[in-house]
Amino acid sequence: MSDATSSSPDAGPDGGKTRGRRGALRRSLLPGLVGYRLRKAQIAMFQSFQAAVAPHEVTPGQFGLLVLIRENTGLSQSRLGAAVGIDRSTMVAAIDRLEGRGWVVRAPSPTDRRSYALRLGPEGERLLDELIPKVRAHEEAMLAGMDAGERRLLLDLLGRLAGGG
Repeated sequence: MSDATSSSPDAGPDGGKTRGRRGALRRSLLPGLVGYRLRKAQIAMFQSFQAAVAPHEVTPGQFGLLVLIRENTGLSQSRLGAAVGIDRSTMVAAIDRLEGRGWVVRAPSPTDRRSYALRLGPEGERLLDELIPKVRAHEEAMLAGMDAGERRLLLDLLGRLAGGG
């Protein structure tokens, strides 16, 4: 990869050290940073996701939780939190929101009196049945400029950055 400071179209002749004038915003080294590009891509994906599922007012994170709960009926909140990297208190609040909307049912675990077993409620099942085709269409639209090999490569590289998850 080239040095973003000196060769990026976003960098000015001084390497982007001065403020841009009315023209294009100078970004200096930012376009050459993986974190910057990941954040820009995440924002684009989030905005497209929100547009695709707008009437349902569900976030990508909530969608992910619902999918995991559906695929792992009886999953405990702590295992779900560990799977998605959410701490205990944040997970409790997230499940409270999903439960409050009738999407998730929290019941005492049959194997551990200290935890809850999660499952989708009827509203959650209906919601996922409606959302999954919309989310697939959103993904297809966002990745339309990539062939199958590039999509697999992107997923592989992102998985490696995330530590295999």
